[in-house]
Amino acid sequence: MQGKQPDDSNNLILAVVLSMAVLLAWQVFFPPQKLDVPKPGEEQVVDAASGREGAVPAAGVDTSGAVRGEGGSSVGTNVRMTRERALGSEQRVKIDTPSLIGSLNLLGGRIDDLVLKKYRVEAPKDSPNVVLFSPAKAPNPYFAEHGWTIAPGSKTVVPSRDSEWKLEDGAQSLTPETPVTLSWHNGSGLVFKRTISVDKDYMFSIKDEVENRSSVDVTLFPYARIYRYGTPKIAGFWIQHEGLIGWIGEERLKELTYSGAQEPGGSQHYEKVLGGWLGFTDKYWAATLVPDQKIPVTVNMKLASSKNAISKEAYQADYLSQPLVVPADGKASYSSQLFAGAKQVKVIENYEVANGILQFDYLIDWGWFDFITYPLYHLIDWFNQLFGNFGLAILACTVVVKLAFYPLANKAYVSMARMKALQPKMEEIKKKHGEDKQAQQKAMMELYQKEKINPVAGCLPILFQIPVFFALYKVLFISIDMRHAPFFGWIQDLSAPDPTSIFNLFGLLPFAVPEFLMIGVWPLLMGITMWLQMQLNPPQPDPTQQMVFNWMPVLFTFLLATFPAGLVIYWTWNNILSIAQQWYIMRKEGVDVPILDNIKKTFAVVGDMWSKKSKDKGGS
Repeated sequence: MQGKQPDDSNNLILAVVLSMAVLLAWQVFFPPQKLDVPKPGEEQVVDAASGREGAVPAAGVDTSGAVRGEGGSSVGTNVRMTRERALGSEQRVKIDTPSLIGSLNLLGGRIDDLVLKKYRVEAPKDSPNVVLFSPAKAPNPYFAEHGWTIAPGSKTVVPSRDSEWKLEDGAQSLTPETPVTLSWHNGSGLVFKRTISVDKDYMFSIKDEVENRSSVDVTLFPYARIYRYGTPKIAGFWIQHEGLIGWIGEERLKELTYSGAQEPGGSQHYEKVLGGWLGFTDKYWAATLVPDQKIPVTVNMKLASSKNAISKEAYQADYLSQPLVVPADGKASYSSQLFAGAKQVKVIENYEVANGILQFDYLIDWGWFDFITYPLYHLIDWFNQLFGNFGLAILACTVVVKLAFYPLANKAYVSMARMKALQPKMEEIKKKHGEDKQAQQKAMMELYQKEKINPVAGCLPILFQIPVFFALYKVLFISIDMRHAPFFGWIQDLSAPDPTSIFNLFGLLPFAVPEFLMIGVWPLLMGITMWLQMQLNPPQPDPTQQMVFNWMPVLFTFLLATFPAGLVIYWTWNNILSIAQQWYIMRKEGVDVPILDNIKKTFAVVGDMWSKKSKDKGGS
């Protein structure tokens, strides 16, 4: 048995070293992706798959399969055009609200130009605003389209993407106070009108009306779609969904990643959906269609076109409503909504209630522990309003959570303190029984029974706390309130990693540090506090195991260095509170807290092991 122990130690040390090497290599070759937010004026080649821009949902067929195209298109192949040139090449109606600025396109009647007034690409105030929607001729087209389609075999002419709508007399720009009305005549007795209104935040209301001046009834199908060209760069963390999303009536929440949509059979199709919404979600932004909640629709979330030699892949979320009969000399209309903007919790909650949108709050990814994450968010939000600083709100919320779990944590730390007090007696048992493991275990159990200690008691309370602290981590990760929120000193954006690095002495040395070596002040503090907390626990009986525990804070320091500073500050503050709590309980239980001695012993153990290995190599 003794002869195998050095090999086991070598294997464990090798595993730790390899883990660190893999972690560093991953950060070098696969650095965290930055969110791909289009910037105004950006030039790019648009390869729009022969100009198809996806397809309109077809009436009377299974829309998960074949769909009816619209013939010609205004988008050519390999069109090189900046966003500004694309916007200037077509007639438009200005959109101006407290939250949005942009325009709607009279060609096709699309909403295809939206910029978020309150959010910028980077933290500095001179950074350009975030672009959400872009027209078909611009880089990375992303737009919403509403319209009418016909049953197979019908000869009725309906407006297409190439139809030039006319702005009716009245308001000349779309604002919360002034809705606009567009009209289009098909030349055969049908007059199409579209009235668009918008509120002060991010919700558009669209009323499509058809006046039939002919002598025969006409059957039409209302539809809407959101089209997105190319796969956007995403945060890529499993903790939050980014991609196609929808609350599909009784089917409930459905999520489809971009990679999932590209797989064979990855598209999702649902019939007779009553209530809900669908569209695209990014980490902080979203664009969703909201059909009439009382009329069944057919829903698709799919890959609109595959990547090929001249085109990127494209995605589409669409719905097709029930047939609408427009009587001769009569009118018919269909009303729907479009959300396009920032995922602000209070705004989305208000839309769910005021607009009657089924489960619209699921647009924000609260996760499995939504019954925990949701109240935690509101607690942080309350502190944020109280202090006016999101970083202080994080610290205050962590204190509240710690206080709430104090009774459980107290039991865990008391158990650990008593275990630490028994260390001398446990060492005596090990010396007395030597290699007789069964005798050791029997004597240990007798000692636990005599002292009335349950070794597992220290673990169970901690297990109950894990979901809550994970939920708090989740809230901080998804919260748009943390985006570009300053803390103090050098942390001017809590959603970005700590910008300092120990490898250039935190900016004192005049050279840039590679991204994988950006180990800032807060990640270092997190690692140090994690290591100090581990020194309060009873040492591991095996020196190799103890060394692995000592290296864990180093691994976590490198791992969390690329995480948002707000998350690292949260973990650091949580460690500090845990150290203080554990210290207090150990003193209360009459257990010495020789943290300095433990630190010295740790370094001594590591030094002895390396010294022994050096001698072994020299002897061999």
